[in-house]
Amino acid sequence: MLEIVAADYSYPGGIAAVSGIGLALQPGEKVAILGPNGAGKTTLLTLLNGTIRPDRGSVRLDGQEIRYDKAGLRHLRRQVGLVLQDPDDQLFAASVFEDVSFGPLNLGLAPNAARGQVDAALAAMRIEDLRDRPTHMLSFGQRKRVAIAGIVAMQPRYLLLDEPSAGLDPFSVSHLMAALRRIAGQETAILLTTHDIDMAYGWADRIVIFGEGRIACDGAPEDIFADRALLHRLHMRPPLIWEIAQAMRAAGMLPATGPLPRTRRDLLQLIGHETATMDRIAADLSV
Repeated sequence: MLEIVAADYSYPGGIAAVSGIGLALQPGEKVAILGPNGAGKTTLLTLLNGTIRPDRGSVRLDGQEIRYDKAGLRHLRRQVGLVLQDPDDQLFAASVFEDVSFGPLNLGLAPNAARGQVDAALAAMRIEDLRDRPTHMLSFGQRKRVAIAGIVAMQPRYLLLDEPSAGLDPFSVSHLMAALRRIAGQETAILLTTHDIDMAYGWADRIVIFGEGRIACDGAPEDIFADRALLHRLHMRPPLIWEIAQAMRAAGMLPATGPLPRTRRDLLQLIGHETATMDRIAADLSV
């Protein structure tokens, strides 16, 4: 388990970033962090990765408080990978293969072993065709996937991503989130920050909402978005798919209990299975 316990952090000049933060991440979990800019989301990721050190509180890996010496940070970063929002902050090698190879080789792996992990990471991100492409000839979305592959190639147990869908077109977002879902299926925990409420609802096992440097709520998506008072207080809206599903349930088109559709595909499939009900409603409306 990767855990941050009662952590405070302030940037130079006394600017408080997070206060009393506590969060645990289990293997295979998919967790999305929501909240406005400046709420502390990115600070949390850099604390968990050991990039910065909490002023108070602690970060623990498998129950042991992490050490901030060279050996301690090396041990942490073998298991906790961080992907920054801007891929250009991470890409530096001449070709995709060289860039993705850097992490495994830097961990001391033999060339053949490193090559195997690189090939697996390229396959996981579906970018095998970019293997020999110069990094300066990649699109923004391709650079994002290469940056993620560079961390995935190190086979971390915990993968932290800062706004991975920012700047991507809808197709690329769907492609990326499917890749992250497959990676999580291999028992890698994934924690990401995002402003995309609909994407988070369809992908995450847990939703964490930040507000003013604190965690305002942490729970299952269906529970978080059912709390209208909480969303109003946090100036957030529920996901569109959730609202449509609730309207269908209120109209008797869905059972009063049971899981709701979480993705566009789930909703369309459900509508397809409810053709008789839809035909009746269309007839009533004379459509």
